[in-house]
Amino acid sequence: MVTAFALLVAALFGAADQYLGSFSMHPWMADVSLLSAPWLVLAFLAGCTQPEPRRAALLGIGCTYAALIGYGLMTLSPVENAHLSAATIGAFVRSEGGVFIGGVVSGPLFAWFGQRWRVHRAWHGAVVTAAALCCEPLVRIPTGNAIRSSTVLLAEVAVGVVMLTYVVTQMLMRLEVDQDGGN
Repeated sequence: MVTAFALLVAALFGAADQYLGSFSMHPWMADVSLLSAPWLVLAFLAGCTQPEPRRAALLGIGCTYAALIGYGLMTLSPVENAHLSAATIGAFVRSEGGVFIGGVVSGPLFAWFGQRWRVHRAWHGAVVTAAALCCEPLVRIPTGNAIRSSTVLLAEVAVGVVMLTYVVTQMLMRLEVDQDGGN
């Protein structure tokens, strides 16, 4: 049940991401749509639902591809004034080939990070996930794809800082409990 729900949420996430990008009259929505780090958080959260690493990795790639399918279906839907056909599907897959290849690695990896966080409170992967949110705006500048909306930029960084603060707080609390247990 959790798996089916996670896949459905992921597909809706992908469709919503594409839909936001279609609002050219609100450029900040397009900026939100172009963010990459939330896709990594999606896989991380999927991994957080799983007690076993293998299942987490499989759900991570499943959710990543469910989101990409949702994104593609919205891209090729009448909502976007497009028509779903074999030719448009082929063109979409070719145009997003790098994203599909990247998802093979990022989906399972970030889901594994989430599973490790859930089961062992392994902080490394959680910090990498938070850092992706915090650093994406900086990484995009040299590529010529800077986030135009300062609100979107600040919101993404703020979410990353909140996540990082949560991880550090959890680790400090765990360290404190471990130290108190040894006395």
